Amino acid sequence: MRNFKVKPIFVFSGRISHRRFFYESWRIFSALFSVLVMGSLCFALYLSSQLPDRYYLAKGETFSIGDNKMIQAVSSSSYPLSVYSSTGNTFQMDLKLFGLINIKDVNVQVVDRRVVSLCGTPFGIKMVTDGVMVVGTGNVTDMQSQSVNPAKEAGIQEGDVILSVNGEKISSKKQLTKLVSTCGATPISITVRRGNDLQNLTVSPVKSSMDNDYHLGLWVRDSSAGIGTMTFFDPNNGCFAGLGHAICDVDTGQIMPLSQGEIVEASIIGVQAGSAGSPGQLQGAFVADSPVGQLYQNSYNGVYGKLSSLPPYSQTIPMAQSQEVKEGPVQIMTTVEGEKPRLFDAYIEKVSLSQDEPTKNMVLRITDPELLELSGGIVQGMSGSPIIQEGMLVGAVTHVFVNDPTRGYGIFAENMDNTLLTVAAQTNQNAA
Repeated sequence: MRNFKVKPIFVFSGRISHRRFFYESWRIFSALFSVLVMGSLCFALYLSSQLPDRYYLAKGETFSIGDNKMIQAVSSSSYPLSVYSSTGNTFQMDLKLFGLINIKDVNVQVVDRRVVSLCGTPFGIKMVTDGVMVVGTGNVTDMQSQSVNPAKEAGIQEGDVILSVNGEKISSKKQLTKLVSTCGATPISITVRRGNDLQNLTVSPVKSSMDNDYHLGLWVRDSSAGIGTMTFFDPNNGCFAGLGHAICDVDTGQIMPLSQGEIVEASIIGVQAGSAGSPGQLQGAFVADSPVGQLYQNSYNGVYGKLSSLPPYSQTIPMAQSQEVKEGPVQIMTTVEGEKPRLFDAYIEKVSLSQDEPTKNMVLRITDPELLELSGGIVQGMSGSPIIQEGMLVGAVTHVFVNDPTRGYGIFAENMDNTLLTVAAQTNQNAA
């Protein structure tokens, strides 16, 4: 009886434990599998939002996203591969995560590999704004000793660009001051550009007790000058690209609207090293006042213009497409003394194909001991320094991390080249 009672209980208990084990294992496996699938789908959606819809592919090359092994490109076209090797043809590719989960369909256009002249040389910039930029407002003490600000009361804001006064186009601070003085106490009509919008405002000048003249209570700027680094030059059209970011007003941070500008020769005469919280800078000087080129565009992704001759020390180099850029060792070409550029070692830590921040396509870290000793890393004035990877121009330095000057951002050379070609086409059209 003892055996009869014990044995069934033992066997029955064993069966329950065994079934529970497989049941719990299946639940855990199902949960993990669901998390994996959902995670992969979410990651695919994220990649879809970050990756561009259109790419350029150099003739004869194989399409891939850098050295990313997770993203595989599969042709969705029925055309033979021979078509893909012909310049001008466009075909579709399916980007898939691990070759299984569809990320997005993209268009790929076959182009000739661009070959440009690598620079890395310093250049001086002299530019006159289109209109005058408001960099601040201030109070005026009137004849009754009251402190007033007519410009602020009329709605004029810091960063506005004054285009005209009473219908007369404004091109300088001197002209604006003279017009206000001439109008006296009569209200004047001012047209300003605020972002992409035009606004017409009415302002009543106030006579100041300080000089018995009329004022609006404005601080304005009508020109700028500085030194940057030229990235590359296109000998086919004589145009150049530099900086990799716009020239902005130091007070407002707004892009300075370009009316006209000149390029002059410059030389680096010293380096102020950077440190955490304190960016350094290249100290330069204009070599001569006579221009060597014209500035045509001050764009969010650099400055562009035309040179009268091939820049010094330039050398021919092929240009990489954005999807060819990958993490790994690179060199930057920059000038830290005189006018002759040098190569220094660096490393691309991260590449982003997203165009949300088109001047911050890669994170760059300076690794060259000599450059770290000399400048602490990236300093102001190095913007535009070319980045070379595996014998191709892949981008240019644009920004330094304020709290870590050994690191900074870079822009794809392809982004700058697209703007350069647009500027060249407009220049030729205007000349015609």
